[in-house]
Amino acid sequence: MREKMVRDDLYTTVPSFFRCPISLDVMKSPVSLCTGVTYDRDSIQRWLDSGSNTCPATMQVLQSKEFVPNRTLQRLIHVWSDSVQQHRVRSTELENLVICQDQVKDIVNVTDIKNEDFAENFSKIISFAGESDENKKFLAEMDGFVVLLVEILIIVKDKNILEQVVRVLALILNKIDDQEHLMNLMLKKHQDSLTSLFHALKQEQNVDLKIDSLKILEFIAVDAESKLLIAEREGLLSELKHILTSNGADQPLIGACLSCLVSISVPKRVKSKLITNYKLIPELKKLITDGNVTVSTTEKVLKLIETFCYSKQGRAEICNDSNLMQAIVQKMLKVSSVATEHAVTIVWSVCYLFRDQRAQEAVTAGSGLTKILMVMQSNCSPGVRQMSGDLLKIFRMYYKTGKMIVGRTSYWIKRVVG
Repeated sequence: MREKMVRDDLYTTVPSFFRCPISLDVMKSPVSLCTGVTYDRDSIQRWLDSGSNTCPATMQVLQSKEFVPNRTLQRLIHVWSDSVQQHRVRSTELENLVICQDQVKDIVNVTDIKNEDFAENFSKIISFAGESDENKKFLAEMDGFVVLLVEILIIVKDKNILEQVVRVLALILNKIDDQEHLMNLMLKKHQDSLTSLFHALKQEQNVDLKIDSLKILEFIAVDAESKLLIAEREGLLSELKHILTSNGADQPLIGACLSCLVSISVPKRVKSKLITNYKLIPELKKLITDGNVTVSTTEKVLKLIETFCYSKQGRAEICNDSNLMQAIVQKMLKVSSVATEHAVTIVWSVCYLFRDQRAQEAVTAGSGLTKILMVMQSNCSPGVRQMSGDLLKIFRMYYKTGKMIVGRTSYWIKRVVG
């Protein structure tokens, strides 16, 4: 049986066998009598000194009044006691951080970056934001709060304060309704705030700070102009490539980096730089052929390659690399529905839309026709099914002109597309 006692306003569950049968308190020095029952040393000693010759719990007459220390039980009590103390400390710390909406307003109204309590106050706001979506929404909608965060980014020098402000902003991003407002604040009105984000990206030992910074950059890449302003900021593309090529890079960090690249690479000028100046396609090939990357990372790599397909430079580099094309074909199945859609779209773009013969030959050599047939027979989306049908028509033409290996694959092509 386990009982609960209240101490320091915290409910602490005490195992019943930790209590002395005489005093009912947790034993400090447990000892066992010859009857096998364990008591706290002081309690049983007083019992025996009073002249009693029985075991208090069983009332058996004691053959011996000697007792033996119960070391095992004592160790268990010590371990339990330490864990309870740690829990109380953590609970007290959390209680100190828990604040209400009115307290948040008070903190924001008196915020001064030079105040020595600034970091502690912002820790409370971070804790407040992390408690619920409702709190995040409250902060995002609080008059002047987002503006305050951006203004602090302009002047912040302290790394700890930078981390806290970026963290709060990243936490409430999805609750900011006016995305363009934040974009205008950071890219037009307060451009120096980007300098702080780029500084955060270079904090090698702080992965969470880098991820949060990338999320913010992705969020404010609203239109073609904002994507260009971000991408052409000195040093950004170099830093993004550095993240992708770093040995042992954290998978969530790589994922955040790829998401940011997908977002800002839409303008033709940015695509050209990533392909020509930063040689990004070979790095994407390394990622897509790495068996240790996550499904999410694979999906984002394929999405970025798909984006590059619509650039003449990117398409030429992709089609020239038969190994890359075959790696893309392999991702048509057994990854995810998102990966299937991106992989099929890439193959459809280069083989059907742009009719690149090198790509067609690479797909054929990599058993791509079998994969396409299997995709069509799977529970794929109507769009993927349509693109797969288009591809089979292309390869049927090669079959008719004798440029494709005949056999069971050709039989199924004729059966599917006529």
